[in-house]
Amino acid sequence: MLKHVPAFTIIVLIGPVLAGLLGTALPAFGILPSLGGTQFTLEHFASVLNTPGIVQSSLISLYVGLITTFISLSVVMLVIAGWQGTRFFSALQGLLSPLLSVPHAAAAFGLAFLIAPSGWIARLLSPWLTGFARPPDWLIVNDTMGLSMMAGLIAKEIPFLLLMSLAALPQSDARRKAHVAASLGYGPITGFFKTTFPIVYRQIRLPVFAVLAYATSVVDVAIILGPTTPPPLSIRLLQWMNDPEIIMRFQASAGAQLQLAVTALALLFWLGFEKLGKRLGTPLLSSGARHYCDAAFRPAVAIIASTFALLVVAGILVLGIWSIAGFWRFPDPLPVAFTTATWMRQSESFGLPLQNSIVIGLISTAIAIALTLSCLEVEARSGKAISGRALVLLYLPLIVPQISFLFGLQVLFLQLGSNANMLAVVFTHVVFVLPYVYLSLADPWAAWDKRYAAVAHGLGHSDNSVFWRVRVPMMLTPILTAAAVGFGVSIGQYLATLLIGGGRFPTITTEAIALSSGGDRRVIGVYALVQTVLPFIGFGLALAIPAIVYRHRRGLREHA
Repeated sequence: MLKHVPAFTIIVLIGPVLAGLLGTALPAFGILPSLGGTQFTLEHFASVLNTPGIVQSSLISLYVGLITTFISLSVVMLVIAGWQGTRFFSALQGLLSPLLSVPHAAAAFGLAFLIAPSGWIARLLSPWLTGFARPPDWLIVNDTMGLSMMAGLIAKEIPFLLLMSLAALPQSDARRKAHVAASLGYGPITGFFKTTFPIVYRQIRLPVFAVLAYATSVVDVAIILGPTTPPPLSIRLLQWMNDPEIIMRFQASAGAQLQLAVTALALLFWLGFEKLGKRLGTPLLSSGARHYCDAAFRPAVAIIASTFALLVVAGILVLGIWSIAGFWRFPDPLPVAFTTATWMRQSESFGLPLQNSIVIGLISTAIAIALTLSCLEVEARSGKAISGRALVLLYLPLIVPQISFLFGLQVLFLQLGSNANMLAVVFTHVVFVLPYVYLSLADPWAAWDKRYAAVAHGLGHSDNSVFWRVRVPMMLTPILTAAAVGFGVSIGQYLATLLIGGGRFPTITTEAIALSSGGDRRVIGVYALVQTVLPFIGFGLALAIPAIVYRHRRGLREHA
């Protein structure tokens, strides 16, 4: 039975995506019998294309995705190239890695509270430097070019791409190549890009595609930081999907096809950039030039990476301050008084969302862990690593825009009579949690010393006995860390919870984003801080549980 689990897992991953794409495509062409759509038509596409500002919305989504991905990848590669093996790199890695668990929405709220005209940065600099006695009338958050939205996305994608790159570095023999390049007189950055970057990029290509697809179709960050006149395309689709006029579902489906096309176009542009980079870069690889402004790039990229990391940290800090702020007028750097009144008022309100977040997160993570462990064990017993095609399928839910298939999945659940129930929401969360859990656990699982299994087999233990009594106990920390990653991903899900749950299962994330339009920073601070703390609790437990369980077993504690 175990040998069939990988095939079942692939079905769990791609089945909802394909069904959702079909369920979105049919209404786009007028086919949705439950709403009276029985004839093929293109008028819904015409309605989308005739919507005022739709071209601008599409262009915003396109260039935000491309610029965000390019800057994030460039910063990560330059940091690794210039600072790998240094104390600064270790410190930056220690700062960035925990930030991966901060939900996108919480990071976006924190950034908004920092950079707004009345934000904390303006308060700290006023009036002694800026001369402002009142907030300036500047459009910083929700700016028309999407700059604040890009900043929020970059701050979150840098830790993700850094983690993926660090996992790929050992397979590229980066340290030896760096020493060889240095001995030949190459600067660290030039040497890295000539010897290591092509290999590393080939291994992180799918994560880069996932970042690009996410940035072109993101909803929660766009609601908080994105432009409003016009908004990005994904926000238009959400507005049409939530329109009281039920006939707008057809237009929303047609718009979802446009979103799919925009993301596909962004990927095509990126593939074109890859070919252009290869053509322009090949002569540089063999040119023999030893330095390309290494001395200037190293400090510059260190400042940029540190700035984005500190923005997220400072954002979390200011969320905490606002959640306990009393009277706080501009330009005071801190409130006149601190109070827990907001927490007391909201404690009853966020009880149900908190419960739903934890229950959905725990169940979806448990399912993802079970499927991942089963797949990895099948790979270990068969001696076959995951194929390239299977890896592409693993990334499929991350590359296909959520909003392009979740509406179709919602329609499918409606047809099956399963919409707006907890099981449907959990199942949808599994689709997004599973890839991250697998990616987090695959490398530690493969690195496990197989001689332990050989010894256990020599003592008469079966494969199942080795798995449960040797491998799982020794791999407890990586398993729990992967579970913490999955739990954090589930906590951050907005669109899947909103559409599939039909608004009946509010979570901390859906409530926080719903509050963004209200403008009460104290209440938003409470919800965003809770949203941030939940994943950190998961990571804390992932470190604490093995230390407690194996406190009298030093050998297991060192390997776990």
